[in-house]
Amino acid sequence: MLRQAFENEGDRHRAVCLCGSGFGLYQETSARIWPVKPTLLDSGVIVGLLDRSELHHTRCVAALEGLEGPLVTCEAVIAESCYLLRELPGAAETVLENVERGIFQIPFQLSRSANVVRQVMHKYRDLPVDFADACLVQLADELNTGDILTLDRDFESYRWRKTRPFRLLIALD
Repeated sequence: MLRQAFENEGDRHRAVCLCGSGFGLYQETSARIWPVKPTLLDSGVIVGLLDRSELHHTRCVAALEGLEGPLVTCEAVIAESCYLLRELPGAAETVLENVERGIFQIPFQLSRSANVVRQVMHKYRDLPVDFADACLVQLADELNTGDILTLDRDFESYRWRKTRPFRLLIALD
């Protein structure tokens, strides 16, 4: 497992529970904890986390260690990650295990966002944008966050909420 589902506070453990709230996620917590913003997760980072031979493995692990909020992504990113990790025994199963355990949250529903995703793909057709990236751009709009774990330099060009730049949490060389 890539991340703990519980936080330790002295002798007490607090479960973190994520609940859907319209176009965003919020965190139900005790009065002592404030809501945290989710972080978008792209396939290159999932691959980098699970494949130790990847060039950016250490960077990906280090970036994940400092995060407090939930990791959110879309099914397109999960499919792309499983495909890219197909030669690494057990890696695709580990990706799915992280979805099952709620480590990778998938709040995105293409059925309610297909038109907007198509518009994003049209807007960035000259880059060109792939389907997973277009879904992440729309997910940023839905969750009101531009914080993203990615190794994809195209996110320097993409904008969420039409004009807002993404904040890449892993420095790209």
